This record gives sequence, structure tokens and C-alpha cells, in this order.
Amino acid sequence: MSERDVPPEVQFADIRSFGRRRGRKLSGRQASLLTDLLPRVSVDLGQPAPADPTQLFSPGTSAVWLEIGFGGAEHLIWQARANPNVGFIGCEPFEDGIVKALTAIDADGIGNLKLWGDDVRPLLRWLPDASLGRVFMLFPDPWPKARHQKRRLFSASLLTELARVMLPGAELRLATDIGDYARTALLAVAETPVFKWTAENPDDWRVRPDDWPGTRYEAKAVREGRRRYYFRFARR
Repeated sequence: MSERDVPPEVQFADIRSFGRRRGRKLSGRQASLLTDLLPRVSVDLGQPAPADPTQLFSPGTSAVWLEIGFGGAEHLIWQARANPNVGFIGCEPFEDGIVKALTAIDADGIGNLKLWGDDVRPLLRWLPDASLGRVFMLFPDPWPKARHQKRRLFSASLLTELARVMLPGAELRLATDIGDYARTALLAVAETPVFKWTAENPDDWRVRPDDWPGTRYEAKAVREGRRRYYFRFARR
């Protein structure tokens, strides 16, 4: 049986890489944002993907960047404000994170941001080849227990999917405060020769660049005394 003979739900049986979806009870205002605003800013995978992903955004958009697992949306919103000519897709399966992004979109009138509230892998398969100029994965769920490490999202298989949708020369950024995650991430990159680690000296992965704002997860790592790793990889 060939791969094309396998039903999609079997062919792409992804291992879940995140835990719960919903946290605290929503306020009336937050529930309204989910009902009214989210459908207007969501990426619709039920429609054919545009040949040029900038068509998802307003005219004049020069590039599309993706953040995978944006958490509290601090980094995503900062980048969207700092790069008004870039269209951003924020992917976050947790409802709390989606609400935070919607709150900022509504309050500040941010028009260059689309959201996908689920696993990123169906989104990657929907996007056309050479779509993305930059991808961010900041402090992904570390799944620290050995029996759960197969659930880690950053892997050689994900890198293969990213390689298809990223432009040559595009940058992939990864941050983690877990030393073993950093090690396995570098091993995954070594298994995927289409990506290269761009660090030239220790500060390149020890010091966060100025155009890489901090997040609440990073602040927690600082408070708890954990070393942070800031990796930048280039799509060859």
C-alpha cells in the first residue's frame, strides 16, 4: 500500500505535543471575542491555501512569519507591532493564549495577525511551498519525563515539514530553558541537513537579541535560575 492510499487521518496521526486546552473561566468580554472576533482573524484550513500566503493579509504585506505556540502572546504582539509590513500567523492550542492575542488585536487594531487555535502540523501541511520567511518556537512544552519525550514538538519530523514551507535563507528561532531539550533540538537539526545552526560564538545562543523580546515563560525561567538557550537556524 502506498502513502497516497492511506486515509489522511491515519497517514497523519500526530502525537499530541500539548496538554490541556482551557484554563480559567472566561469573562463575558473574552467569550465575546472568541465568538465574534476569532472567526474574522482565523486561518481557514477548509479553504484552498493561496498560492502566495501574503494574500491572507492586507495589500502591501511583504512576508509571512509564523509563531508556533505563542503562549501569552507577548512576543507575537511585539513582533506584529514592530513589523507592520509582515503578516503573522500565530498558532496556539490553548484557549487562554488565543484570548490574550484577541484582546490585543481588538484593543490596538492590529491588522497583520492571523490565528490558528490548534496543532500546528495541519497548518503546515495546508501552507504552500516556500511560504514563510521566519518561524518562532519559544519555550515549547519540554515534556521532561523520559517516557513522554516522544511528544516533544521540535524534532526531525517537524523540521522536515518546516523545510518545505520555509523560504531558502529563512530563519527558525528556538528558545528553551531545558538543557536536555536544547541537546535534542541540536541533534534534530544535525539530522536535517537542510537547516544549519548559525551560531559563531557562545553569545549567539546565550544572549537574546534585541529583536527577540522576552516572554512570561522566560521571566519564570530567570526567577527559577534556569539557563536559557536562544538558537537561530537557517533554512539552506
